[in-house]
Amino acid sequence: MAYPKMRWKFLSKLLPLVFISVGFNSNAQVVADGVVAVVGANIILKSEVESRHLDYVRQGFMDKTKEDLCEVFEEMLMDKLMLHRAEIDSVEVGEDEVESTIESRLQMLIQQMGSEERVEEYYDKTIPQIKEMIYPIVYESLVVQRMRQKINRNVEVTPSEVQIFFQNLPVDSIPVINAQVELSQLVIFPEIDKEAKEEAIEKLKGLKKRIEGGSSFSSLAVLYSEDPGSAKSGGEYKGIKRGQFVKEFEAVAFNLRKGEISDPFLTEFGYHIVQLMQRRGEELDVRHILVRPKISDENLETTKKRLDSIRDLIAEGFITFEQAVERFSMDEQTKFNRGLMMNPQTGEARFEAGELQRDIFVTVERLNEGEISKATFFRKQDGKEGFRIVKLHRKIEPHRANLREDYQFIKSMAMQKKSKERMRNWVERYISSTYININRNVFDCRSFSNNWIKIENTSN
Repeated sequence: MAYPKMRWKFLSKLLPLVFISVGFNSNAQVVADGVVAVVGANIILKSEVESRHLDYVRQGFMDKTKEDLCEVFEEMLMDKLMLHRAEIDSVEVGEDEVESTIESRLQMLIQQMGSEERVEEYYDKTIPQIKEMIYPIVYESLVVQRMRQKINRNVEVTPSEVQIFFQNLPVDSIPVINAQVELSQLVIFPEIDKEAKEEAIEKLKGLKKRIEGGSSFSSLAVLYSEDPGSAKSGGEYKGIKRGQFVKEFEAVAFNLRKGEISDPFLTEFGYHIVQLMQRRGEELDVRHILVRPKISDENLETTKKRLDSIRDLIAEGFITFEQAVERFSMDEQTKFNRGLMMNPQTGEARFEAGELQRDIFVTVERLNEGEISKATFFRKQDGKEGFRIVKLHRKIEPHRANLREDYQFIKSMAMQKKSKERMRNWVERYISSTYININRNVFDCRSFSNNWIKIENTSN
């Protein structure tokens, strides 16, 4: 079946932006360099192909075979062809977008590895050197991404096309769908005592005073901020644009002067102070410190009892689960959807076991269809604590995909096939009008999907 490889192909487009090694890790086993292909004015080096292939092998997306190496080579040929056409079609990516992408990906890597020092030690380069080295790679990746979007713009499939696609699938190519569940939830967060709120505000006021007295904002953020996304990087968020953060945070951040530190203010995550580091039009670099007011054990217990009482009302038939969600739930993502939980990976109301948070998985495992769980404690990824009850609507056993139960999944397969066909047609169209020279003595690849070899040495 060909479809599993589509998954790593999609992921592979993201990998150059995640800085895993991206060809400049001094520990990579790269052989003597040489040009293996020229596409337009863009060259491909032997070491680049081998390095990207090695990255995929390390991450489990490929095997260390000649076939997979040649697939990487063709992927890079396509990238260079899109770069060539992007220049002709005036498809550009702004410097700010490249720098913003570098910053966000670098911050992600710093969080994964624990500190800037560990990143610098791993790559044997300073952060500025890493940024300088990675800039052309990120720029090219963003241009290629922009070209792919342009090529596949307006690709749609009709219901009849989905049906025809499915009917034409060989039986052994119809994927098996793993066991799935459909769930709803009702969430309640504990109240916070006035004293706890005042304590958080006073703590932030004290930190602001220390910073204004000469202490390092970044150091205090590492020590005291309760934001898991930025604390390790000194509270920094770079390249913020409107709409990326909650409105209360943006209302403060976008009204600061450079270097100014805000007074403590409240968002749904807790209390913050924020400092504006840099502003580029409607894009900000900021530092912030988050302090969450402490929830007392008494308030936690009160919240659990309240949720137990709501569950009893549902069980006794005084109110439906959906009515209770509308009236009592505090989760904004599901409250206005009758509590229905949507899978962020697929956009559908189905989850495989591995896609569920562990506490939900343990809860659902004990339920039958239509049953509602007891109130259970949970902690969101941002650290916010609450209680929820979960209703299991449906358990779907493992099965071969079918149109009745898996229409959206099959539709996505049909879309993927149509996009792939459009890309293949686009490549074939421009291969013939682009100078392409491949050194066949290096990798000896004879199974390309597109006809790169046949039309060799054709000038633009």
